[in-house]
Amino acid sequence: MIYKITLLNDEVDGFKRVYECDADATFLDLHKAILASCKYPDDQMTSFFMCNDRWEREQEVTLVEMENSFEYDNMVMQLTRLSDLLTEPKQKLVYVFDPMFDRYFFGELTSIMPGSQEGVECTEQKGKAPKQLETDDILNTKVANDIDIDADFYGSDEYDAEELDPEGFGDMNFDDSSLF
Repeated sequence: MIYKITLLNDEVDGFKRVYECDADATFLDLHKAILASCKYPDDQMTSFFMCNDRWEREQEVTLVEMENSFEYDNMVMQLTRLSDLLTEPKQKLVYVFDPMFDRYFFGELTSIMPGSQEGVECTEQKGKAPKQLETDDILNTKVANDIDIDADFYGSDEYDAEELDPEGFGDMNFDDSSLF
């Protein structure tokens, strides 16, 4: 069987990628095709999530083996075939391409066609892929530059350490029933 998987992203107008995949291809094959079509480096701990009809994340397929979950089996991209989890048209999935900032593509198994093919091929590309953000990008945004760490985090410039009453906290004991 050949799967047609469509990815969209709401951050960028007009972004769309369509992949045709052999049902026996792995999630790792799809991952590599996504990176190539979006021109992303392979330096992120990306994941796929199978989703229900309301886009709530369920089964995760990770790039590398992670901690076991009690709710779901741990699945790894290299060992998980698309056909293991994608079984019917209109099934939803999410591809987290920027895990540090939880940014992702919405995906759908658009159709299942008879036949077979080698691996995964990007058959349609529209729009530029959203940029993967790095920590430096976030720190250099206008919002980050508008924050005065001393005033916004520690309080106003009028702070006076002498105003603290260290004696008021010295007698505090969590074993003291009068506190609760």
